[in-house]
Amino acid sequence: MIKTYNMIIHELHDYRSPKTKLGRLVKEGVYTPVIRGLYETDPNTAGYLLAGSIYGPSYLSFDFALSYYGMIPEIVHTVTCATYNKKKKRIYETEFGNFIYRDVPVKAYPIGIIIKNESDYSFQIATKEKALSDKLYSMKPISNQKELEAVLVDDLRIDMDEVIKLDENDLREISEAYHSTNVSLLYRLVKRRTMKNEKRD
Repeated sequence: MIKTYNMIIHELHDYRSPKTKLGRLVKEGVYTPVIRGLYETDPNTAGYLLAGSIYGPSYLSFDFALSYYGMIPEIVHTVTCATYNKKKKRIYETEFGNFIYRDVPVKAYPIGIIIKNESDYSFQIATKEKALSDKLYSMKPISNQKELEAVLVDDLRIDMDEVIKLDENDLREISEAYHSTNVSLLYRLVKRRTMKNEKRD
């Protein structure tokens, strides 16, 4: 369970020096520091479950979410998250792993986020459509759909069959909020491929 410094100090208010008692509990492994002012009671907790508490508002996205969904073959050890209006990238190195937070446009931020529950934790994560859009937004501009396919297959190593399964309507909504060339190309690519498949059927 995640706890703040103030929560723990309040729980230890009967001790002569709650701060000293907390220091002992940390040494005994009862609490594991995450970042300043934040502690976890279970040292084996998966880092991504703590991402929203470390810095927010934020949701899991980019490479971590793509790996979580099995869309890219690599296992991603750094927890990558999306934020907004923070102006600069934030990096945290903790006992529970490394975390990176980077901005997406304000209008695009609330779209395509789902809440998942695991053990006693709940966390926010991008849908497949949003995670890939966030990732493409963070990359250099792509010229056309042919180049986009090359980036998806060669650089990100995503199976195009998985890309075509993405929800066209969700991508349209995300694209309209993003106003990003890369995200718009993704939407048009999926739309074109979907239309081709429908004609074959």
